[in-house]
Amino acid sequence: MKSQYFSFSKNMLGWYRKSARELPWRKTSDPYKIWISEIMLQQTTVTAVIPFYERWIKRFPDVQSVARASQQTVLKLWQGLGYYTRARNIHASAKIISKEYEGIFPNDKDKLRELPGFGPYTVGAVLSIAFDQRETIIDANVRRVVMRQLKIHGKAKTEHDKKIVEFLLSVMPQKDNRYFNQALMELGALVCRSKNPTCLVCPVNHSCQAHHHGVEEIIPEPKKQVIREVFASIALIEHQGKYFLQKRPKGKLFADLWEFPGGKIVKGESAKTAVIREIQEELGIDVEVIEPHGHVIQFYTQFKSNLSLWLCKPLTMPKEDKNHKWLKLSDLKKYPMPSGTVRIVELLQAKAVQ
Repeated sequence: MKSQYFSFSKNMLGWYRKSARELPWRKTSDPYKIWISEIMLQQTTVTAVIPFYERWIKRFPDVQSVARASQQTVLKLWQGLGYYTRARNIHASAKIISKEYEGIFPNDKDKLRELPGFGPYTVGAVLSIAFDQRETIIDANVRRVVMRQLKIHGKAKTEHDKKIVEFLLSVMPQKDNRYFNQALMELGALVCRSKNPTCLVCPVNHSCQAHHHGVEEIIPEPKKQVIREVFASIALIEHQGKYFLQKRPKGKLFADLWEFPGGKIVKGESAKTAVIREIQEELGIDVEVIEPHGHVIQFYTQFKSNLSLWLCKPLTMPKEDKNHKWLKLSDLKKYPMPSGTVRIVELLQAKAVQ
């Protein structure tokens, strides 16, 4: 193994120095900023993350500023990135780091593992990129690169990670590990792509067994993604220029985010009937459906949401508390919401100026 992959790290580091993209989080070794970027980058493209990252760092320049903020403020700034549990974990971890470590980021693996949201990838990324410790990082890009290097057939699952770690430890340099790990991820993003890899310009094609055997296009085995479709009716309950919104319950999808009430359309049920039934079940009140108010389609990672919107008048007033509020249209932007609800607000704002 050592003789076969002797030049692997050298070639990777040389390629990275010449080819790495200039990204805002690569201009720092601050563990806090690296942590935020790595959480944002999970299952999100680099291009999409950059504006979110820059806004976040401007609003929260250090871990203490996150710790001092309310959860609603944190969730609102995260809005649009999805996977809101990550934002809640950032908030919880920031409070712990601020209180127990006086705002100084721990560089110890065991201490990091105890923080909310710090799995193997995040721990490895912070220790490696921020502190240059000799830790492996395995994300989708790294897993694909190494599976092709070793010609590991099958889907890109964690069951291959033991072999991948063994390989990485055999080729990892004694220093500059922060650049080596970033080089692997960058290679997967730019060259060793899931589709149409550009093997001729790859700095480590000489050691790639998949390339030598002409099977790089089928390693890893492509995913078969099934997107389920959800149909729901949403009530835009309006009273004296305000709309009624509710907070999603903890432990559920989109927990702690705000939405208009409503729910799934039962098979054989009309969208209009569904919105009346859902409001009775959710809020315990009756509404008069005034008119249909448009349609919103929103794609999420695993499902497509089809939302029928209905302007409604309350026949009895719903209960108002910390999780149920009447809000002016102009105030809705202050509240964190799922992407579908954001689309509804945009539709309401567009109709309001017509």
